[in-house]
Amino acid sequence: MTSRFTELTVDCHDPERLAAFWCEVLDFQVIDRGEGKVEIGSWVPTVEDVRARQTPPTLIRVPEGKTVKNRLHLDVSPIDGSTEDEVTRLLGLGATRTDVGQGRDRNWVVMADPEGNEFDVLRTLAPRDQDRPGGRLL
Repeated sequence: MTSRFTELTVDCHDPERLAAFWCEVLDFQVIDRGEGKVEIGSWVPTVEDVRARQTPPTLIRVPEGKTVKNRLHLDVSPIDGSTEDEVTRLLGLGATRTDVGQGRDRNWVVMADPEGNEFDVLRTLAPRDQDRPGGRLL
């Protein structure tokens, strides 16, 4: 017998606004709405799907605001461009760069979503052109 990670819930003040942000970041869509909650994902989960793969996040309205550094955060990796290009895109969507004590010499960028929830932008997963000097991104 095993368990599956079936839900990631993000507490927030404005689920619609945060859902719109994360849908743009991850190329997701809204798959369900309810009173004070918005579920987003790239697919609509069924019991069979949950057994086969992980489930997308739900954003739930809560009355209190964020007060300290997250103890749990998301990591994202660009799949079709450089990390720097993705950081620029995310800044345009309303994310901000943030400092959680990570230091300067890191190969990831710490950012915050429009409600201040930290997340990291990791190295790109985009294919590299091995024939060009420096392995430039395609």
